[in-house]
Amino acid sequence: MSITASKSNPAARGFAQVHATRIIATTVGVILGLSGMNHGLFEALQGSKPTGGLFIQAIGEAQRFWPLGTEDAFTLVPNFLLTGVLAMLVGLAAIIWSIWFLPTRHGRTVFLLLFVLLFLVGGGVAQVVFFVPAWALATRMDKPLTWWGKVLPPRVRPFLSRLWPVTLTLSTLALLIGMEIAVFGWLPVQMEDTAKLSVVLAFVLAAWVLLILTFIAGFGHDLRRMEARA
Repeated sequence: MSITASKSNPAARGFAQVHATRIIATTVGVILGLSGMNHGLFEALQGSKPTGGLFIQAIGEAQRFWPLGTEDAFTLVPNFLLTGVLAMLVGLAAIIWSIWFLPTRHGRTVFLLLFVLLFLVGGGVAQVVFFVPAWALATRMDKPLTWWGKVLPPRVRPFLSRLWPVTLTLSTLALLIGMEIAVFGWLPVQMEDTAKLSVVLAFVLAAWVLLILTFIAGFGHDLRRMEARA
């Protein structure tokens, strides 16, 4: 889709103005916020009792759906109920911030601090490998993308511009499916619990790889958006 074509096609022109970097970072923020709230709910269900250490199992034995569905987490708060309440509140704050305040002056810094705090109050350990690159991506919002302009030549940018919504959707689905299996242990086929855990890890890894690809494709789209505005 050329710049000329986008000028003559309202739909194409509208898509060309989509800020891919913001949409991707916001999507990751919302999903991770929901994940943190999920951890917090199960932690709160364990009641007001000591955690017994910094590393905890967010899903207690009484709330567990399958033997390995423990949802490991880290917390500085030595009480399950308080940890859970804080995780749900911070997770909700992260969702709200990701949707409405990410583009603000200090939006990216607060985004990072919220997810660091979420990690410290029982929001889950696996989210670290997602929110750190998502924050790094968000810092490039409305920046010239000079380095990426050298790495991603103009001839590949139309393809990348069409690719990022697909990879973002697939990454989101993979992460949500991995979260579902991790909590409920449900699969359409029967398998050992250790095999289920391997499936969870495979979905999470696939989600991470697809997300990194989405970041790159999103930069390609935003480079075209900048060219169209220029």
